[in-house]
Amino acid sequence: MNKKKVMLTLSVVMVAFVLAACNTNEPITAESTGFWNSFFVYPMSFLITFFSDLTGGHFGWGIIIVTILIRLLILPLALKSQKSTRAMQALRPEMQEIQEKMKKAQGNPEKQREVQAEMLSLYQKHGVNPAAGCLPALVQIPIVMALYFAIMRTEEIGVGPASAFLWFNLGSPDYILPVIAGITTFIQFKMSMSQMPANPLGEGMPNPMNIMLYIMPAMIVIAGITLPSALALYWVVGNLFMIVQTYFIIVRPNVTKEEVQKDKA
Repeated sequence: MNKKKVMLTLSVVMVAFVLAACNTNEPITAESTGFWNSFFVYPMSFLITFFSDLTGGHFGWGIIIVTILIRLLILPLALKSQKSTRAMQALRPEMQEIQEKMKKAQGNPEKQREVQAEMLSLYQKHGVNPAAGCLPALVQIPIVMALYFAIMRTEEIGVGPASAFLWFNLGSPDYILPVIAGITTFIQFKMSMSQMPANPLGEGMPNPMNIMLYIMPAMIVIAGITLPSALALYWVVGNLFMIVQTYFIIVRPNVTKEEVQKDKA
């Protein structure tokens, strides 16, 4: 299950980069056709422009405000996914015992069916659905990608005085902001790993999450120094939001549990 999630994440990242490369030369407008453009990308572009106008025509503030609003919008989905993950974590010891039985039952179809039935019974007993954590995560993908493409394809971003924000130009690559984006990506990913097992593939096997911990920030930095700074700003703001979210949803609850256990001891 964890291996599949890793492969799914990698696939989504690759698809996002491929789609971005295909669509960056097509400005998004109210006349853009297609379901994806009309119902996902253009509404995001409209919101960015709307909030930019409210803040004196600064697209940087528009990107920041919309990014935070979208993250708040999908926060309930993140909470639901995290709740499912915690439920699965609580069952991990029992699941590992059943998985060991499954290994021993290899080559014996009848015994394998019995072990599978035991695993299903465990899920039903505790009201856990292994796929429940995946659906909320998948629902978030088109929303986040729509915001990404809206920034890439809103023609006004990066043109004229409104493109100047802080020390960089939203329409031109920058070298400092991508590094900040890479660092915040690393921190956010590292914090998220605190809820994961030491190695989902088992002892003696390379941990794919450790590999991703370094690959993802590197990809962000490389992309950031070649793409408009508006995207790097979006990544930094999104990462900072996720760091705060991860702290209160994952890190802080774990620390509290450890403190309670120490007090009991």
